[in-house]
Parts: sequence; C-alpha cells; structure tokens
Amino acid sequence: MLRRTIHFVVKERPMLDKTETKFSHVKPGDTHFVGGGLRDFFLYRDLGVAEATNGKVIAHLVKANMAPEAGTGWHRHEADFQIVIMVKGWARFMYEDKETLVEAGDVVHQRPGIRHYLFDYSPDMEYLEIVSPADFKSVDVEPAAEIPAPTPWPQT
Repeated sequence: MLRRTIHFVVKERPMLDKTETKFSHVKPGDTHFVGGGLRDFFLYRDLGVAEATNGKVIAHLVKANMAPEAGTGWHRHEADFQIVIMVKGWARFMYEDKETLVEAGDVVHQRPGIRHYLFDYSPDMEYLEIVSPADFKSVDVEPAAEIPAPTPWPQT
C-alpha cells in the first residue's frame, strides 16, 4: 500500500492596521442642525456615518426649516440604497404618479432611480435619511404627474 503525505501550507492573514469602517457613536449634543445641505428649506444634522464608513454611507437627520413653497422639484438620486424614517411630523411625496403620505414612525425604501418630489411637510417634520454612497447625486427629471398644493403653515 502506497502512502502519500500531503502537506498544507497555511498562510496567516496579516493584521490590518485599520479597518475599512470605524466605530461611531454620536450623541444629540455632538452635532447640530445646520443649513447648507442639499435643500435650503431643510436643516441637516450629520450623524458621523459618512466619516466612519469612508463615504460608503451617509446618515443624517433632516428637518423642516421653512414652509414648503416649491418643494424639491422632480428628481431622482444616483444612489444604490436610500431609506427614509420619519421621526416627527409628516411629509407628502409623489413617487412616480402616486401621492404618498409619510408620517412619524413610517419607513420608506426609495428604490434606486425612482422619480420623486417632496412637495409638502409639517413644520415639525424630521426624518432620518440613510443613503449609499454618501456622495450621492440628485438629478432633475421630467415630471411624472401634477403636484398638489402644499398645506399652508399656521401664521405665527
């Protein structure tokens, strides 16, 4: 009987000096709502995810800053993934030709490339938006439907 000996060479994986993503923990006082984001009528609060993921994902809170006048206009995003979680208040969107009311507690997954228009929202509207990649682009598109009028905010 012939016996063969087989030797396996196991290569150790080198220790990585740094991982592709970092741990991140942002508390309410760590970052603040600021203007200068994608829409001037919203304020944005960075949650540190874009930095922690090296730009793979962005997570930010978005809240109403001014009453809706023209809304976002018809657009789509060049993104692989987008989710909106309504934290406070409500917003009305058009997704293609369908009006959609998104209220506190609702979760919306916006499939890549869907045409949409945020045209109305409450004064207390606030949502968490998670998008990949972090530097996603917005592209204006042809209208998919007529847009209803926004709800006027109470005069203060």
